[in-house]
Amino acid sequence: MSSGNDCQPQTLTKPALGEREAAELVDRVFGLKVSWIGSLPSYDDQNFHVRVSAEGADEYVLKITNSEDSQAPDLIEAQTQAMMFLSAEGFPSATPYLTKDGNIMSLESGDTKPGSKKYMVRLLTYLPGTPVAKTATNAQILYEIGRLAASMDKVLSEKFQHPSVKSLHRGQFIWNLANVPLLDQYIYALGQNKYRAMVEQVIEQFKGKVIPKLSSFRACINHGDLNDHNILVDSTSASSENPQYRVSGILDFSDMSYGYYVFEVAIAIMYMMIESPDPLSVGGHVLAGFESVVPLTAEERGALFLLVSGRFAQSLVIAAHTALLYPENKEYLTITAKTGWKHLMTMFEVGQEAVEKTWFETAQAYTHHAAA
Repeated sequence: MSSGNDCQPQTLTKPALGEREAAELVDRVFGLKVSWIGSLPSYDDQNFHVRVSAEGADEYVLKITNSEDSQAPDLIEAQTQAMMFLSAEGFPSATPYLTKDGNIMSLESGDTKPGSKKYMVRLLTYLPGTPVAKTATNAQILYEIGRLAASMDKVLSEKFQHPSVKSLHRGQFIWNLANVPLLDQYIYALGQNKYRAMVEQVIEQFKGKVIPKLSSFRACINHGDLNDHNILVDSTSASSENPQYRVSGILDFSDMSYGYYVFEVAIAIMYMMIESPDPLSVGGHVLAGFESVVPLTAEERGALFLLVSGRFAQSLVIAAHTALLYPENKEYLTITAKTGWKHLMTMFEVGQEAVEKTWFETAQAYTHHAAA
């Protein structure tokens, strides 16, 4: 769910290539003949699932980055290098197929018209698995997702080095969790209703209670968008009663930026709540997995409730704003809104103290179990 480097969450920059144009692009830039192509849903980039008539791995995702982000090649380079680094470290992330010129990406025109927009194009390995959004999540996979989030941030922050990494300092990036206060300028998209009042409350509390504490949080590189469509899983057991899963794919690194460890766990908790029939219980399992790798400090734990609420606010406000610009993509853009508003309201009705008690007691039970 990327958007540009500045605080504009969306401008009309989404590519709109047809399948035939996309297939010709694969041939021209990567030297591969497409045998089958199908479009994939996306927020503001354009993605295609591609099969090619070649030996070996023959499935890819053609990723055509929106024209605004395409103007930041260092940022896309950093994201792609991070994916390659993580894959080499044993994480299930995609890797790029090199262009005919031996590059990991290429800036291409959308069409042959003079002055047409240019888009950064990459061909990434296609990862197997089912999105978490389409599975019945259980405590085991929620724990795994939390553990994965912490492990990924930790290895990126401790070992990933590349000249382009400095581009991940994205000060006004609207999806960085530190930038919840920037939502003020897009809140008009909600109209005048109880939802707007709820978000205004979240923003005010965030300004007063989270922003002053940022300097006490431990900094790291965040993936920034571990949502239920960006995590793929495979079942590792035949039991339909109690399936066991493993994470088979991590998608979409376009929201990567410097942030804090606690941001990543808050984002993962929020998105895992979306599909859950018992959303308030989710946080404890994700937190337990995360803290098995990176235990949170008291200050970080104290901010978790408002950070999760802040991510709900970001997702709901930016989706409403973007749906006004792209009405034809409204269904995809407002996936989170179907249950998101209900979950955010419930969190505030139940209250911070009670929600935290549920999360922290669940996480604590794991440490007792491990010690037993």
